[in-house]
Amino acid sequence: MAIHLYKTFTPSTRNGAVDSQVKSNPQNNLIYGQHRCGKGRKARGIITARHRGGGHKRLYRKIDFRQNENDIYGRIVTIEYDPNRNAYICLIHYGDGEKRYILHPKGAIIGDTIVSGTKVPIKMGNALPLSAISSSTSRKPYALEEACTVWEGVLIDQKDESTSTDIPLGTAIHNIEITLGKGGQLARAAGAVAKLIAKEGKSAALKLPFREMMMVFDERGDDERRERDNGGVMVERKRKS
Repeated sequence: MAIHLYKTFTPSTRNGAVDSQVKSNPQNNLIYGQHRCGKGRKARGIITARHRGGGHKRLYRKIDFRQNENDIYGRIVTIEYDPNRNAYICLIHYGDGEKRYILHPKGAIIGDTIVSGTKVPIKMGNALPLSAISSSTSRKPYALEEACTVWEGVLIDQKDESTSTDIPLGTAIHNIEITLGKGGQLARAAGAVAKLIAKEGKSAALKLPFREMMMVFDERGDDERRERDNGGVMVERKRKS
């Protein structure tokens, strides 16, 4: 991405450098205001975290961390600045008329196309499952979790856009799901990248940015947990004792 350098007119503009291709006018139907409460105070108004609060007003951009527009191609229209995160975001126009924000993949430029699905090219910006487990063979514990696969964006740039059902080992990935259908939660910061190092059955081993190994499973046990209601704190304490 091109860098725009400023001439020195005042001490505050010395050595200034910004990205010249990044715009800051967000899509109106993808933003909403938010009330920044707290400001480092607790309920009594006493400062518990110093040097918090203030700053410019922010509009929150709704980011699509799930990328569940399966087999529908989208085009990168803009690369925008997001005040709520240190990574840039992209405005995607899909073929069905849908408009969404996603995290900006490394190296993606305006005009590139992306797609999500189980049989899409292994290409930068595309979203694929970690393991080749189709939704017909996997169990669907909840009505909202129709796609029982783990999705993430791909950061690699391969010359051969081979079509596969899963991501090969050694691939650099980001925006990784932990819970099915919840959206990406790992490797979302600017410059963050994880590496797929092993796959076994319904689980995948990842090397995370902070050099920690983690297993990502296709499903979790005790899927009826949300249906239980203990009724009170004492019931929960007696159950744990």
